[in-house]
Amino acid sequence: MRKRRNGGRPTIADVAARAGVSSITVSRALRDPARVSEELRRQIDEAVRALDYVPDQHARALASARTNIIGVIIPSLTNNVFADVLRGIYDNVAESPFQVQLGNSRYSPIEEERLLGTFLSQRPAALIVAGIDQTERGRALLNAAGCPVVQIMDLSDEPVDMMVGFSHKAGGHLVTSHLVAAGYRRIGFLGARMDPRTQRRLEGYRAALVEADLYDPRRITTTPASSSVSLGRDLLRDLLARMPDTDAIFCNNDDLAVGALFECQRAALAVPADMGIAGFNDLEMMEAAYPPLTSVRTPRYEIGRRAIEMVRASLAGQRPAQTRIDVGFELKVRASTMRGD
Repeated sequence: MRKRRNGGRPTIADVAARAGVSSITVSRALRDPARVSEELRRQIDEAVRALDYVPDQHARALASARTNIIGVIIPSLTNNVFADVLRGIYDNVAESPFQVQLGNSRYSPIEEERLLGTFLSQRPAALIVAGIDQTERGRALLNAAGCPVVQIMDLSDEPVDMMVGFSHKAGGHLVTSHLVAAGYRRIGFLGARMDPRTQRRLEGYRAALVEADLYDPRRITTTPASSSVSLGRDLLRDLLARMPDTDAIFCNNDDLAVGALFECQRAALAVPADMGIAGFNDLEMMEAAYPPLTSVRTPRYEIGRRAIEMVRASLAGQRPAQTRIDVGFELKVRASTMRGD
């Protein structure tokens, strides 16, 4: 068998051989999928995935050549949470030789996979990727990236390279335990989109209520729909229709919490006497609401800043001694959960 000239990295010829087509056909399919049949696209896509092939737009350049691009993949460009992270990234990449290139995965692991392939084909200086829940192929691509990689917004014991974030499960546990300590006993959960970070907050909620012998799965109301203020209103309305004695809710984000507050006002439920409300992330509106809403404050800007610091140190040959950073979080207790009884 002929040895690969690049020392083992799959080539376009390897993809062609596995798919049973010519290299020219593979090249054409990767450049312009509409130029080949659906069946050929399927064969070539399966071969690309099986071999973890990354198209190289700079194949004639030296293998060590790198651009000055820092690729950043986040799941949303409109979510204020990630806007704060990006502000931390951009503020701290300023006055450096690096440029940020954004990718929006739209909460899709497959789209994240595609973006990783696109970024790696451009030989970035580094990659910053939101989350720890990449697909098997996505993680393989990150492992083979050949550049600094920082996973952000979450924590695990097995980072691909470097990591900066916090435990969503611990945050969910903390805010739920606070509701228990405040005297609430029939505590519900409102969740939207149900991405992995939301799932971990739900795990924390469940664990805290099991410990207090108060857990009732019927009080969990979730949807895969995108989060919004109006959705928070609808979810609380649904929960109360099923479990009208619910006396508090932990909302997996602040949009839902504000919507829940509006629903309480519509239904003449006093907050916090009849219903305690807590959110997650502590966006500015939580303090401005009436009554002000309890939330878990997460250091989004700090996460972006630290990620860039780790990247720049690594690229300067000064790899950080601490490659897994837990930035923690803070419970901001406000009037919405100060029951006083």
